[in-house]
This record gives sequence, C-alpha cells and structure tokens, in this order.
Amino acid sequence: MIRNRLFLFVIGFSLALATPAVRAHHSEAAEYDSTKPVQVSGTLAKVEWRNPHVWFYVDVMEDNGKVTTWGFSTAPPGALMRRGVTKDALKIGAVMKVEGVRARDGSNNASAHRVTFADGRNVFAGPEAAQ
Repeated sequence: MIRNRLFLFVIGFSLALATPAVRAHHSEAAEYDSTKPVQVSGTLAKVEWRNPHVWFYVDVMEDNGKVTTWGFSTAPPGALMRRGVTKDALKIGAVMKVEGVRARDGSNNASAHRVTFADGRNVFAGPEAAQ
C-alpha cells in the first residue's frame, strides 16, 4: 500500500513539473505572422542559449543613425546543434543578415529562419518547417 502511494506520488509530481513546460511551448504561427517577412542586417549584441528556444539580439543601424535592437527566436539548442550550429558560432560583435517573420504584436521581435554571416556562411536558425 505504501509502495503504491509512493509510486503514485512520484508519477503525479513528475507530471506536475512537466505540465508548465508543455503549456509554455507554442506553434510559430501563434506568435509570428508569416505574411510579414523581416530582413535586417546588423551586429550580434546578445545570445540567450537555452530552452525552449535560443534567442539572439541584433543591433541594427537605421538610416537616421539610431540603433534599433531586434530580438530573434530560433529553434531549441538541441535542434540547432543537430544542424551544426553551436553556441560558439554566435560570437558577440559578429555582423549578420537575418531573415524571418515578424511577431504578430508588431514589436521588433521575429522568428529567425536564416542567418547569413559577413563571410557568407548561411545558417538555418528557425523551425524546421521554415527550411
């Protein structure tokens, strides 16, 4: 009887921990508008290499001289590593062009589908469906 209760407790506790992670994950279509493509060029300012998605931030010099920071969501770290993209590939200060789709809320956030570095290397960064 005690063994059964312990087993049920462990299972219940595990499910309780997993539930927020499952709820937090969403489809790209829920947050980004595929009819609003984005293409920016700038300098890599910050990288957040963690689940559920890697985020990176690019400082873009506008025509008026003002710097605007764009945030880009990508695939999870494991998916990027399977494509050969490691954390070391994203060096702060690197010049890059990023293509993707804009956030539905109109903010300077987007889902990155392709990153092209100054040396011409192309990296698929976004969801596998975008490739």
